Amino acid sequence: MTSVLITGAHGQVGSELAAAAHARGWAVTALGSADLDITDAAAVDAAVTAFSQDSASDPDTGARNRAVIINAAAHTAVDLAETDQERAYAVNERGPGLLAAAASRHDVHLVHLSTDYVFPGSADRPYEPTDATGPRSVYGASKLAGERAVHAADPTAVVVRTAWVWGATGGNFVKTMAALERSRPTVDVVDDQRGTPSYAADLAAGLLELADSAWLADAAASGRVLHLTNAGETTWFGFARAIFAALGADPERVRPTTSAAFVRPAPRPAYSVLSGQAWAAAGLAPLRPWDEALAAGITDHPGAFAG
Repeated sequence: MTSVLITGAHGQVGSELAAAAHARGWAVTALGSADLDITDAAAVDAAVTAFSQDSASDPDTGARNRAVIINAAAHTAVDLAETDQERAYAVNERGPGLLAAAASRHDVHLVHLSTDYVFPGSADRPYEPTDATGPRSVYGASKLAGERAVHAADPTAVVVRTAWVWGATGGNFVKTMAALERSRPTVDVVDDQRGTPSYAADLAAGLLELADSAWLADAAASGRVLHLTNAGETTWFGFARAIFAALGADPERVRPTTSAAFVRPAPRPAYSVLSGQAWAAAGLAPLRPWDEALAAGITDHPGAFAG
């Protein structure tokens, strides 16, 4: 039996993790921000202690369960982080560090979700986990600080970076485009930022595969940073056109523009495609192409994108 503690369990990835883990028959503890403030050391220690005790062994066989924490909690308001730096670092650095320290004390595995924003976005080929980082925003810097805090407290923890997340829960680019398709004749979308849209349900499936893998349990396994996105790459403009097409709308209504026309408080990476080679080398299954995931997600959750 695998027992999993999910933090950030009401967010895009966390909610999918909880549903998928329940479907697998795992013992699931799903905690949202109202249930657990990961920046509170005492609360984190109490939650991990209780989780460790509850998942220590199978009540029927007495065999020790595998216990895994998946941290999907994060301060993801990229622009707000530029002025609310204290909160961004509290949630993205201090919180993960506290979870890692507690996981290490209680001999529990930790998987921590991070982001493409830790890179500068100046590459011309997919980023490997070992490539030099260089965040250009407070959000990216706070997430990189969180990765380092996790590994300082628990070198066996695994950091999984992803990018361009969307899903049926919460706000995201797909929902924004669906709303604009209903309300505007045309939409201008930047065509000079390239990455990979990642479907939250697919990410959850991959993270649970990792949580149940022999690789996770091998503390000697090299490279405790992995990348996980759907396959392929596109621009926000290309993604928007695919969304319109998936909704049955004319993709020609989406027009290309540049980042210079949409100045934001936090700079966005121009290139943030993440390589999945390390993920595959760990014996884990790659995710399907992003456009296939988009079509499936809209088909499976029509109400979520209907306004």
